[in-house]
Amino acid sequence: MGLFNASPLYYFYKVMSNLMLLGCAIFFAVVTDNFYLNMVGALFMALFWQQCGWLAHDFLHHQVFKNRFYGDFMGLIIGNLFQGFSVQWWKSKHNAHHAVPNLHASCPTACDGDPDIDTMPILAWSLRMAEASKDSPSGRTLIRWQAVFYFPVLLFARLAWSHQSWVFVWGGVGQHSVQGAAIDRKKIQYPGYEKTFLALHYLGLLAILRCMPLFNAVCYFLLAQTACGLMLAAVFGLGHNGMAVYPADQRPDFWKLQVTTTRNITSNWFVDWFCGGLHYQVEHHLFPMLPRHNLKAVHDLVQSFCKEQGVSYHEAGMIEGNIEVLQHLSRVSREFLTEFPAM
Repeated sequence: MGLFNASPLYYFYKVMSNLMLLGCAIFFAVVTDNFYLNMVGALFMALFWQQCGWLAHDFLHHQVFKNRFYGDFMGLIIGNLFQGFSVQWWKSKHNAHHAVPNLHASCPTACDGDPDIDTMPILAWSLRMAEASKDSPSGRTLIRWQAVFYFPVLLFARLAWSHQSWVFVWGGVGQHSVQGAAIDRKKIQYPGYEKTFLALHYLGLLAILRCMPLFNAVCYFLLAQTACGLMLAAVFGLGHNGMAVYPADQRPDFWKLQVTTTRNITSNWFVDWFCGGLHYQVEHHLFPMLPRHNLKAVHDLVQSFCKEQGVSYHEAGMIEGNIEVLQHLSRVSREFLTEFPAM
């Protein structure tokens, strides 16, 4: 059907519109010392970083260019330079996620589980995960109230990912662990570009912050980081959180694993822009190299195929999806407290 062919015009528009967000973020930081206008700039920066996440995702999945070097290089520019995340750190984690979404590792040292659900001791997505906190008073408290903590925790997601990226790129030689998976730094692609673009990202951010009074600059930095973390992680969470979680030895076959662990978000103009194509998460997981603008075209085909095969295909609105995530966390909490009552 030709649906793997990307539209250069579409991606040119997406890159340019993202740069307009960056222009607004810089404008409101540079032209005034007004605190509230500076904070408007911080929100534009948060949106710029979030949208860069979706663009880097597209390029690094090789949805845009047939030549993989071009996709990787655009990923380095948008991911490392614009967004401040290490491309190799992200790819190592994201490839594992695509292979085994919502899958428990068979044992703590196996590295065969989904790194995106490695959120203990703060969040448990199944009773098996929560069990690790049964003998820890602080762990029990976190699991008890995890539905309450969920959105506040997301505020710190970007700060955590930025730190992990920096440690991954600059943390020395030899082996490095990305959520349990050991990676030999000698095998990292484009290490010079990784370091150069990541350093330039922080030099550029520092230059913007220096244009504001110190208090405004600190608030700008924190608001941009936390707002972006919330917006990034909220979309990630809608894709898989609260869906089926499988032990490694009880997984269904590949395509059924992708579908049953994934939630789509009902499309509208705002969702299309804000979620950057990840609202068609089922289709993306089945066809990771399909350009974002063609996911809608395969939506009905995949939904129909799942119905024929008797496999559950789940789609919810953005608000309903978040409610489902919180309900799932509350359900795990109740199961945990019932199964492992305090001594």
